[in-house]
Amino acid sequence: MRIEQLEYIAAVTRLGSLRRAAEELHLSQPALSETVRNLERELGVDLLERKRSGARMSAEGRELLPHIVNVLDAVDRLRGAAGEQHRISRTVRVGTVNAATVPLLIPTVRVFRATHPVTQVEVIGARQSEIVRALSEGGFDLGLVNHLDGDDTPAGFESTRLLDGRPVLCVRPDSPLASLDAVSPADLLDGHEPLIVMRAGYVMHRYVHRFLDGRGPLFSYSTDGAEMGKLMVAEGLGATVLPDFSVIGDPLERRGVITCRPLTDSTTRVRLMLQRRRTDSVPRAAGDLHDTFVRRSEELGGGVTPSP
Repeated sequence: MRIEQLEYIAAVTRLGSLRRAAEELHLSQPALSETVRNLERELGVDLLERKRSGARMSAEGRELLPHIVNVLDAVDRLRGAAGEQHRISRTVRVGTVNAATVPLLIPTVRVFRATHPVTQVEVIGARQSEIVRALSEGGFDLGLVNHLDGDDTPAGFESTRLLDGRPVLCVRPDSPLASLDAVSPADLLDGHEPLIVMRAGYVMHRYVHRFLDGRGPLFSYSTDGAEMGKLMVAEGLGATVLPDFSVIGDPLERRGVITCRPLTDSTTRVRLMLQRRRTDSVPRAAGDLHDTFVRRSEELGGGVTPSP
């Protein structure tokens, strides 16, 4: 159970509508509804009666409402007593698709740690769809996700572009594909090199499907995240398509274990985006980590562009 869930229930009760509560909380209505249902499942009671005219507290919910209000009041008192320290020495949770881990994520956490020694940073690898859901529900403070040209930012999110890159093929230097000037779909489909693809829910899964025009290689592996993909390549299991900023500068690439080759698609850009939910109250630690990511991307020449 999380405090955000109780705050969401209180908002729905006060406004009498999931839609109006979602608008006030800067959440999508499906995300808010799913969060409330998760709390209902955890408590074992239906807190809301859902009708076409709106949502209101059920009889069981009305019995629990005073306890919910008491908890929220206690949290407010605790935050007031702790003051600014509450906003600094908290845990900051970052969801990541494991892109640009070495050039961006690790240096950012190192710098942040030096200035926030009592703040714990949790870095959690997940699929893009899982990161978006966790940001909506308050489970993550920040999310690192990849976008392709034309991708929309989820409603209620603030997105900042950190890095621009291109899709490349990550291979071992002794692979026949490493000798090509550029790798075509036919090269990936000819069966000489097994393809390691990201699972559905990752942008690079969608990109590979588009690059191959819906066709599939004779044999392929699937995995979660760029880090596992690069390890599988290093061990000779095949080749994988990743953004160039996930390969260039990686320890495996510096050691000469993996390399990358451009694709014949010269137009597609991959953008690493830093996302957070729009809210009037951003804990200071999460805000400082966000700003540290932005400064690091500027050092890398990422061309940072906040969304409107």
